[in-house]
Amino acid sequence: MFSGIVQACVSITKIEKKKGLSRMTLDIGSLAKGVRKGTSVSVAGVCLTAVEVSGKKISFELMNETLDRTTLGAAREGNRVNVERSVRLGDEIGGHIVSGHVDGTAAITKIEKPENNHIITFECPDLLGYIFPKGFIALDGTSLTVVDVNRKTGTFTVHFIPETLKVTTFGSRKEGDRVNVEVDRMTMAVVETIRATQK
Repeated sequence: MFSGIVQACVSITKIEKKKGLSRMTLDIGSLAKGVRKGTSVSVAGVCLTAVEVSGKKISFELMNETLDRTTLGAAREGNRVNVERSVRLGDEIGGHIVSGHVDGTAAITKIEKPENNHIITFECPDLLGYIFPKGFIALDGTSLTVVDVNRKTGTFTVHFIPETLKVTTFGSRKEGDRVNVEVDRMTMAVVETIRATQK
């Protein structure tokens, strides 16, 4: 379980591709302290299991489901990703409960930069039924608040504060980039319950 508060933004140091499997290595710096085989780490919002630990370098294996459903299938060495260690009992949850189980991806369709503001519009029609204004959403593992939803265009917008732009990948994102999306599980449960009762 994660909180959606990104702790580091690091580069992918190595990717080894095998049939139906990819092995990814990251240097996560001081966050590597205490990581061992089996430790869960959020990488670009995807919950991955450490399979090898060598100092500050952590390796993960990605199966077909992860490669097909998330942006990590198209990741390249040198790409930067958001990283968060799993929360521990007693930790402050500064964002919202995030599982690291990605529901799909969204495309950045527009970036606006009015003075002292940074607004990004995302297109995600398949998951829009679970996305509401002022609701929680995790994008590339970052806990964010949805500002507006346009159901006609299948888009939603998020406003980013300077601190988020500085510590995550969103400060360097461009139009056309894709991000991993995890919708709020409580919202999904409510929507699915209402749908089931209406059948």
